[in-house]
Amino acid sequence: MRLVIFTEPQQGATHDDLLRVAQTAEASGYDGFFRSDHFVAMGKPGEPGPTDSWVTLGALAVQTSRIRLGTLVTSATFRLPGPLAIAVAQVDAMSGGRVELGLGGGWFEREHTAYGIPFPPVGERFDRLEEQLEIITGLWTTPAGQGYDFHGKHYQLIDSPALPKPVQSPRPPIIVGGHGKRRTPALAARFADEFNAPFAKVEDVAATFERVRAASEAIGRPAPPSFSAAAVLCVGATDAEVRRRAAAIGREAGEMRDNGGVVGTPGEASEIIQRYAEAGATRLFLQVLDLADLDHVELAASL
Repeated sequence: MRLVIFTEPQQGATHDDLLRVAQTAEASGYDGFFRSDHFVAMGKPGEPGPTDSWVTLGALAVQTSRIRLGTLVTSATFRLPGPLAIAVAQVDAMSGGRVELGLGGGWFEREHTAYGIPFPPVGERFDRLEEQLEIITGLWTTPAGQGYDFHGKHYQLIDSPALPKPVQSPRPPIIVGGHGKRRTPALAARFADEFNAPFAKVEDVAATFERVRAASEAIGRPAPPSFSAAAVLCVGATDAEVRRRAAAIGREAGEMRDNGGVVGTPGEASEIIQRYAEAGATRLFLQVLDLADLDHVELAASL
């Protein structure tokens, strides 16, 4: 199982906070450092305020050397697909080919109204997500020297130079995730290199993965995307330390464990990770909510 540190900077973090966590994760041997893409905190003020995900990752691209970098997930409502493809390709080049793009339809209406971002109905958000996935992958994989055109309901591209090209070939990995039973698996089957089941009970993850397998078979895809999951992290050397870390993020250890979290002493947490592996996940995104607790990140690296 490959382990990724996953952060929620909208809850309150500066770039320096994120840099410390990313560099600690890299030094500790994690596979990746990912961040959410939100502009308003949930359940707290979120001071000093939000940071832009791709500005952050552009900086981290030159402030780290090995670790994979990406979003879980960028909202298709936040950016036009052409400029997003340019930004991600640029960060891929800056990182030497270590970037991954998680892309979703967007769901948190409050952050849209707070910053003047249109928030269409859910059906339109999925339609826009589908077009964005097609455009971004199309721009990246168009042969050098050829133009790219797209004529959709929401986006039209005419004779785009389809530049710049990312460093990774044929393109950076695309992650699609969620719990939808129809459109989400279909989009993952068409476009994703990895499908992520976020914050689900371990016993429910296998069925979510199976829907993606079925959608892949339905379109004749030889093999489905790889599978991953996301779970809150709360690990301590002792039960008392687990309780202390849970209290620090305003949660209870039992509640997090019951909802699929990687919670407990190292031995207990390792057993939970093994259950995710048995369900089919090959990568696990560990949600770290206390970004000041670098010892937590280091401890979990041994799982």
